[in-house]
Amino acid sequence: MLRRAAPDGQNDHVTERVRVREIDDDEGRRLLRIIRRDTGSVVTWRRAQMILLSAQGLPVAKIAEVTFTSDDRVRDVIHNFNTDGFDSLYPKYKGGRPKTFTLPERREIKKIAKSRPAEHDLPFSTWSLTKLADFLVAEGVVDDISHEGLRILLREEGVSFQRLKTWKTSRDPDYAARKARVEHLYAIADGEVIPEDGEPEVVFCMDEFGPLNLMPHPGRQWAERGGRHKDPDREPRRRRRATYNRYGGVRHLFAALDLTRDRLYGHIKPVKKRTQFLEFCRYLRTLYPPGVRIAIVCDNFSPHLTTKKCQRVGTWATTNNVEIAYTPTNSSWLNRIEAQFTALRYFTLDGTDHASHKEQGSMIRRYIIWRNHHADDRRLRALVDRANVA
Repeated sequence: MLRRAAPDGQNDHVTERVRVREIDDDEGRRLLRIIRRDTGSVVTWRRAQMILLSAQGLPVAKIAEVTFTSDDRVRDVIHNFNTDGFDSLYPKYKGGRPKTFTLPERREIKKIAKSRPAEHDLPFSTWSLTKLADFLVAEGVVDDISHEGLRILLREEGVSFQRLKTWKTSRDPDYAARKARVEHLYAIADGEVIPEDGEPEVVFCMDEFGPLNLMPHPGRQWAERGGRHKDPDREPRRRRRATYNRYGGVRHLFAALDLTRDRLYGHIKPVKKRTQFLEFCRYLRTLYPPGVRIAIVCDNFSPHLTTKKCQRVGTWATTNNVEIAYTPTNSSWLNRIEAQFTALRYFTLDGTDHASHKEQGSMIRRYIIWRNHHADDRRLRALVDRANVA
């Protein structure tokens, strides 16, 4: 329930005296984030705008003029915020009349909203609430429907206004053959297929990760709810620098996942060219005897390829009993190493601000050691397997 600023007849005397309580920097930034956000409730946005304007010293009458509302409404919002804090910004609507549309009508509205206007011979590419409501009435789906009622109905039916995303399909003429070969190698590594004579016995998935910059990375942490105004003695939340300079250049991580042993390997290099790629491949080759044929699955990054001008990769692979298996163009998702980079980024980069590449590289190498050590943990492996099934 809203609280009035003063009894009737006294508002003229308190207009300029009503002001929000003193707010600290954290609360001010939180209000600013709510106002700048392009999602969420419009009511929350309007209330936060009133509170921020009051904190900036604007009188009630001026706030009402800026926000296109009444003086009493502004006073109510300010008094509620002073009493309940940020909880007062979020509307809690209750009650209301029962649903006025039948189940068949709701299904038809949902179906039309998910369709394209061009499918109904209309000269526009997307629906707005106005156009959709007018079309529903014109087609006789409903007798009448307001824009806000249509918005609420679609939300209840699980339909939201979403941004179109892009997708890319592979145009590789050898797509089917390459994909089948990579999947066959995975079957060998998983023990589902017994390798024939001349086929690889060990399979590595290899790719580069980076660039590794010396910069404050965004991240998350566990912290207490609320601001320091509730407990001034509480330790402040850890923050990261807002500005930075990228001194010292960048580094690149060459990483490979041994599917046979479930081991992750990584070398950090200043550049990622053909020479560095072959150096890392030579290291992978030393992990098994020369008589054991290995396969390295990688993408179509130019240093990985054998070209007319440079035969180094192909020559080295033939000489050292190695097969280089390439994923199809624009299909690097087939490379199993990609799934390892998510955890590596989360545990070694997110929320960090490393002072040097040596410190950053040490963190990455220590994580890889920890990951390989716990790969043998049967309890942890069981949890991961259950998560993968889910």
